[in-house]
Amino acid sequence: MDRGSATAPVPTHNAPRTPAPRTPARRGLLGTSAGRKAVMAVTGAVLVLFLIAHMLGNLKIFLGADSFNHYADWLRTVGSPALPNRTVLTITEIVLALCVVLHMWAAVSLARRAAKARPVKYAAKRKSQANGYATHTMRYGGVIILLFVIWHLLDMTFGTVNPEGGDATPFARMVAGFQPDRWWVTLFYLVAMVMVGLHLRHGLWSAFQSLGLTRRPRVRRALQTGAVAVSAVLVLGFVAAPICVMIGVVK
Repeated sequence: MDRGSATAPVPTHNAPRTPAPRTPARRGLLGTSAGRKAVMAVTGAVLVLFLIAHMLGNLKIFLGADSFNHYADWLRTVGSPALPNRTVLTITEIVLALCVVLHMWAAVSLARRAAKARPVKYAAKRKSQANGYATHTMRYGGVIILLFVIWHLLDMTFGTVNPEGGDATPFARMVAGFQPDRWWVTLFYLVAMVMVGLHLRHGLWSAFQSLGLTRRPRVRRALQTGAVAVSAVLVLGFVAAPICVMIGVVK
């Protein structure tokens, strides 16, 4: 007998096998951080395009009641007579709702994954965009925006909380919704739009970083300015109508 053979391990074919850990390929694209970031980017782009189109539609209120009401009616009849009324609008609403849900899911899941990857807080807080206003803006600002969307639908779309009710024209609901005695509605609108602007600014900047476009200082400064400019134009375009209604320019 060879030395050490008495203590040598005996091979066995019946030992239980430990299952291999799930790899990103096994989880699928949506199980990876890159996949969820892609979901955020695509859904965010769709929502930005909708915001731009919605802002341009809102600005038609400065052309008068007939122009604004005609635009609102066109939204409900687009595709007619080939398609029943509201078909395209309903499809658009469903797509937007899915984008909002997926965008929030991706944001929350990525935040949780980042928290698990760094369970211990830094001893000294680092001054960075992630630890600055952006974290609070994306977290609490998202809640404010969601609450605003719910209120906005009840106010301007369904007319449930609007003084003119759901049977009034879109122009009448808009004017009634932002009267001086309803200043708190206008204030809520302004706060929500500022949150949208900050959210958009941070989203654009994150997209530029993900694409690797912020490495050169000159390009980085230009992209920062561009992100701020786009966000500012969108916010000003949205708040113009409520403010002008409240001060009596539009009536």
